[in-house]
Amino acid sequence: MAKSKTVFVCNECGYESGKWLGKCPACNSWNSFYEQKIVETKNNSLLQSDGKVATPQSLNSYEAKETIRTNTGFQELDRVLGGGLVKGSLVLLGGEPGIGKSTLILQICDKINGDGKVLYVSGEESAEQIKLRADRLGINNEDILFLGETNIELVNQAIINVNPKLVIIDSIQTMYSEEITAAAGSVSQVREITSQVMRVCKSKGITTIIIGHVTKERKHRRTKSFRAHGRYCPIFRGRKIFFL
Repeated sequence: MAKSKTVFVCNECGYESGKWLGKCPACNSWNSFYEQKIVETKNNSLLQSDGKVATPQSLNSYEAKETIRTNTGFQELDRVLGGGLVKGSLVLLGGEPGIGKSTLILQICDKINGDGKVLYVSGEESAEQIKLRADRLGINNEDILFLGETNIELVNQAIINVNPKLVIIDSIQTMYSEEITAAAGSVSQVREITSQVMRVCKSKGITTIIIGHVTKERKHRRTKSFRAHGRYCPIFRGRKIFFL
């Protein structure tokens, strides 16, 4: 039987407390706590959702293979990524507004190697705005598909239906999940959405690039929400661009 409880979460760093606090003890932010209901369910089944049993395998039974990387079309970007994008990997691209994140991503969508479509999901800009940028850059690629949607459940369904080689989420702060009552861009929403996208894309072997914003304090917004999904390291400090 499902059990529900109420916690208070800091909107800046994700710190959780059993009661409301005026000042967050973790990041020292004032009036940043909001109430959130958490529903916990107990599942005693040993089966996964697809009915398969998780069986441990001997490490020696696996064969070590060289990781195949896909060129992005930019030599310097490939160097930062360790030789290119890895199939099924999740990359976080963060920077200040207007720094050129969407422009860089659109160029990657046009130049990336490999067979298959590219799905560009935008929750901020319309199709007309993306098309104007593409025309300015001289991009005319039939393999680039556009989806203007902020509901992550619908986005995941589109990813499964299209099965693209590359997925772009622009930006993660505009997406929301109906399973979370918090507002879009909150710590809970960002954490849940990132987890959902990662599960879907990794199960299908789809490379994913998520765009995130940086606040005026030069801190990457919701950084702690991403720490559970990979190593966070600053690259290209001059342009405030980060990769996960």
